[in-house]
Amino acid sequence: MSAAVQTNTSEDTFKRKAPRRSAGQNVLFGLLIVLVLVWVIPLVFVLVNSFKGNIFISNEPFSLPTSKSSVGLDNYATGLALSGFASAMGWSLFITVGSVVVIVFLTAMTAYYITRIKTWWTSMIYYAFAFSMIAPFQMVMFPTVKVADMLGLATPWGMIVLYLGFGGGLSVFLFAGFIKSIPLEIEEAAYMDGCSPLQTYFKVVMPLLKPTAVTVAILNAMWVWNDFLLPNLVIGQDERYKTVPIVIQALTGSNGNKDLGAQMAMLVFAIVPIVAFYLFGQKHIIEGVAAGAVKG
Repeated sequence: MSAAVQTNTSEDTFKRKAPRRSAGQNVLFGLLIVLVLVWVIPLVFVLVNSFKGNIFISNEPFSLPTSKSSVGLDNYATGLALSGFASAMGWSLFITVGSVVVIVFLTAMTAYYITRIKTWWTSMIYYAFAFSMIAPFQMVMFPTVKVADMLGLATPWGMIVLYLGFGGGLSVFLFAGFIKSIPLEIEEAAYMDGCSPLQTYFKVVMPLLKPTAVTVAILNAMWVWNDFLLPNLVIGQDERYKTVPIVIQALTGSNGNKDLGAQMAMLVFAIVPIVAFYLFGQKHIIEGVAAGAVKG
């Protein structure tokens, strides 16, 4: 009996001592809730409107489906039947997975080399990668398309090469920032144990890069999967290689008529894979970004 009373007393004491949020923290918490709603509400309306007819989407975009406005799964059937969406999903998946794997693997090795080898030209390479993040895509858009056509890169395989070029800057920057925080003593111990430079990288350094690697993978996957402009410029004219954003845009008719219901349904299909991937790895994002921001 006394033990139970003691337990209750300790719980009451803990509750009394629990810190209360200050006014500033309450304001910050409220702002975070508002930001969450700003990001989530559009996704909810896309899902809701995917079950409504075109007229009701145009006239009552914020209303819930009713027996009068609902068309069930007809929008999904229409989108899948008319747009070649299954093929587009396959090519988008191929380009996204291929680009992410190549970007993560090659930029991690590049960042390790230019961080550990201190010469004037490795510094120049690092600053070149940093500059690539500043240069807007529109500045190099037409030269990129011309060069891609000349080199035969107007294919899904060529898109992986192009995404490596455009995604390398941020990825190298994040990896380099994290590698600078890894103590050299760890690598020196591996050398003393007989590891070669490659063995040291793959057995010692690479496992430590997991948080940043997941961050880089998620950021690039969201970018590549949702990108419309580059695939449209490079492979958009080839009916065989259309990606998801291109197919969804193609649901707009030649006279400007839009099948809004089918577009909303296909947007739901396009959103689900990347959101699932983000939720799977989102716990590593803050850790990876914070580690990549370390200055050496």
